[in-house]
Amino acid sequence: MDRNATDHHPSRRYTTRHVWKLAWPIILSNITVPLLGLVDTAVVGHLPDSRYLAAVTLGATLFSFLYWGFGFLRMGTTGLTSQAVGRENDSDVRLLLAQSLVMAATIGLALILLSKPLIDFGLWLLDGSEAAMELAADYAHIRIFSAPAVLANYAILGWFIGQQKTRITLAILLLTNGVNIVLDLLFVVGFGLASDGVAWASLIADYSALAFGLWRVAIHCRQLGGSLSRQALWVWSHYSALIRVNQHLFVRTLGLLFAQAFFTAQGANFGDTVLAANAVLLQFIMLVSFALDGFANAAEALTGRSVGRRDWNDFGDAVSAAGRLSLLVAGGSMLLFAVAGDGLISLLTDLPEVRATASDYLPWMIAMPALAVWSYLLDGVFIGATESRAMRDTVWLAIACYLPVWWLTRDYGNHGLWFAFLLFTLVRSTSLGICYLHYRRTRWSPAAGGETSPETTR
Repeated sequence: MDRNATDHHPSRRYTTRHVWKLAWPIILSNITVPLLGLVDTAVVGHLPDSRYLAAVTLGATLFSFLYWGFGFLRMGTTGLTSQAVGRENDSDVRLLLAQSLVMAATIGLALILLSKPLIDFGLWLLDGSEAAMELAADYAHIRIFSAPAVLANYAILGWFIGQQKTRITLAILLLTNGVNIVLDLLFVVGFGLASDGVAWASLIADYSALAFGLWRVAIHCRQLGGSLSRQALWVWSHYSALIRVNQHLFVRTLGLLFAQAFFTAQGANFGDTVLAANAVLLQFIMLVSFALDGFANAAEALTGRSVGRRDWNDFGDAVSAAGRLSLLVAGGSMLLFAVAGDGLISLLTDLPEVRATASDYLPWMIAMPALAVWSYLLDGVFIGATESRAMRDTVWLAIACYLPVWWLTRDYGNHGLWFAFLLFTLVRSTSLGICYLHYRRTRWSPAAGGETSPETTR
């Protein structure tokens, strides 16, 4: 321990105010993500040929899936860092970032080396027109060089969230998206580049954010105690906790990617109008997720700190406070969708047939927040507790229910598909809830001696 291990701190008694203080910068930074997508679309969409917009859409989709698959570098770093903060072990805080950056650099370089087959396979799955695919390949072969920076930024963001420094994460993300938007306009409108200009803008923005993030890390490290163990950094066995947590998160993320891709693919089988209507409804669900993600990220930092301190009172207070805000957002969004759903749909599309179709499936979207809120919240709790195995198992259990129900309800068309997707969400939330109750009873009850999970011990 780098600080006085015998100090006795009063319980923080976390409240909604604590959670909101951590969550609002994350929510605000989440809002900048679709803004960047809108600028990309607007800039390239005004070029004389639609193939440029198609190329950027294909390329951006490919990298969204590719990079999201390695999101465990953010989540795993957050959970373990917050626990090290709770233990008041600044040496572990330093080491976790260094280890995560080594992993990010290793994976990023591997992606660059394997870029040709990865890009060819990914674009083949997306299946665009020949002209768009050629331009998308050019876009992807530029953007793949941002992999080390993107993954390192994940690690840095997770490290700061784990220390409850969410305003720094906001600054990093605002810089990333701000530089990207400015360079989009400069390269495409100013220099006359096309889809390749958008790729170069993203590449430069990612490395600019990395430079800024490392600068903030250097400043913050001056305030930390402890020291970095270079020996531990280069000994594989010292990565065991990080690898154990991250491998479960990786498999869990693959499951989520599969579930969402399956929903989109099956919706496409019902025609372009249904596909477009589903896409409109999912945009509203994504907006709700921005707020729920913010509260989940706050729960990661607070519950992880409580696990590190082995303080069940703090842990329970953090979960309750994050839960109250999450339920407030979920209930408010359901009310908004129920009262003004048709008007919101009209904001996103002028096509009468898409509006009418989306309105038919609106009740499914109204129900979604009530079911999904628990999976967001408990994902955050389990990331903080580094119980990533439960997150992995519950996703694949939900998929095991999702696919047979979809098969049995195929005669109901898109309604059957939405029913199966909501069941996937319900099973995931319910099973996470059962795992949470088990964790609380077996790891933190007085009878269990307040012991933490083996995964929390470095």
